[in-house]
Amino acid sequence: MSAARFFVSGKVQGVWFRASTRDRAVALGLRGYANNLRDGRVEVLAVGEAAAVEQLGQWLQRGPELARVEQVLRESAGEDEAGDGFVCG
Repeated sequence: MSAARFFVSGKVQGVWFRASTRDRAVALGLRGYANNLRDGRVEVLAVGEAAAVEQLGQWLQRGPELARVEQVLRESAGEDEAGDGFVCG
């Protein structure tokens, strides 16, 4: 198992970024969440197989069609930080 927290900046709020991230994460079998932050970024926690976490990280570099991703920062996270499934906050 692998766990990572991503902070995505750019035009990532109001463009279906969280819902699209949830759909992609569920398809990859990941647990975690996608939340809007007050500073305009989106925080994503992904827990699951290492290859799936990597695939989501690559997808976050571009996001959904209407998004304009400028930067994705990644840090390690604990597997116990994710509940069951993948939710949008």
